[in-house]
Amino acid sequence: MSDLTLMLIKLAFLAVLWLFVIMAVGVIRTDLFGSAPRKTKRARSPEPRRPKAAPRGRRNEPRSLVVTKGPLAGTTLNLSSHPIVIGRAKDATLVINDDYASGRHARIYSDNGRWVVEDLGSTNGTYLGQQRLTRPQPVSVGQPIRIGKTVLELRK
Repeated sequence: MSDLTLMLIKLAFLAVLWLFVIMAVGVIRTDLFGSAPRKTKRARSPEPRRPKAAPRGRRNEPRSLVVTKGPLAGTTLNLSSHPIVIGRAKDATLVINDDYASGRHARIYSDNGRWVVEDLGSTNGTYLGQQRLTRPQPVSVGQPIRIGKTVLELRK
């Protein structure tokens, strides 16, 4: 082989090696800090939808969902006829930044006057009290719902 061919092969190998290093650093940065938000152009920003407050009917009916433990402790959501989706996804009703939560982890919804919690196929599971959910379960006032390090309760 000529010296020129050998030099070109060395330079090509060095370029591929640097490309690999740059890609590896990019993947590590994304894992540590998350992906950069995409910039999209909108003609106008829609106003956020606010859930309607639960009608004041029965005395024992819960009116709010309260985070009792975890990073969002003290957060309160008014219960309405719309289901509450809990998870890490940005479109979830209650966004929790917990390593043990899935993007769309669980859902709480009203079913004929009673509130039901359902695991949405999460990896680490949703717990009602000490029991892991395998199917939708009715929730009573004050019963703890655990998703990772976050604990929620229905309150009057």
